[in-house]
Amino acid sequence: MAGHSQFKNIMHRKGKQDAVRSKLFSKLAREITVAAKMGMPDPNMNPRLRMAVLAARAQSMPKDNIERAIKKASGGDAENYEEVRYEGRGPGGVMLIVEALTDNRNRTSAAVRSYFTKAGGELGATGSATFMFDRAGEVTYPTEAGDADAIMEAAIEAGADDVVSDENGHTIYCAFEDLSEVSKALEAALGAPASAKGIWKPQNNVELDLDRATSVMKLIDNLDNDDDVQNVFSNFEVSDEVMAKLTA
Repeated sequence: MAGHSQFKNIMHRKGKQDAVRSKLFSKLAREITVAAKMGMPDPNMNPRLRMAVLAARAQSMPKDNIERAIKKASGGDAENYEEVRYEGRGPGGVMLIVEALTDNRNRTSAAVRSYFTKAGGELGATGSATFMFDRAGEVTYPTEAGDADAIMEAAIEAGADDVVSDENGHTIYCAFEDLSEVSKALEAALGAPASAKGIWKPQNNVELDLDRATSVMKLIDNLDNDDDVQNVFSNFEVSDEVMAKLTA
């Protein structure tokens, strides 16, 4: 088991500094409502809802907010959100995948396109970026969950494919279709994870210098700040020297 993207670490550190809690809770609540509306309102019977609730808890979202978002799915006032995925190229040839939940596709498409254009990039056709990524499940634990050997053993027993342990914690990868079962097995062995979600994992990373990395980070920040955008995935990495400057 091997493989690691420095990009994850950059976003992890920067996200803790820049996240606006109210906006984050709004996006988490939207995913919970959509998940509950698409299946059973019980997280134990609805894998997607279970993942959404785990993500909300990992961000310390109040229990009342979570329950309110679930109940909203069965109410007549629940918006009808559409899942949309955008793919495009950013500065330095970096590829990005943007996942959105929107009640107005035209608004969201125009906004996402403008972010790419301002960054000197461009949106591409469906499939223009995803072929460079693998759809996977990702389960994360903090460092205090156990040492690398203990996490590795639990991951193997749970049926995971890959484990990365570093100073930021433990990241466990599995097949996307196995995410629910793997996360349940890990929870039985290690306790509740910090997060469990589907991701787009890059097959190879593009290394960027400081200027291009800064431009890509600005593009990602603009996308993240859009209310309709739920997730942004990319395939860039930087040297330790550039990372230090980015996170300074």
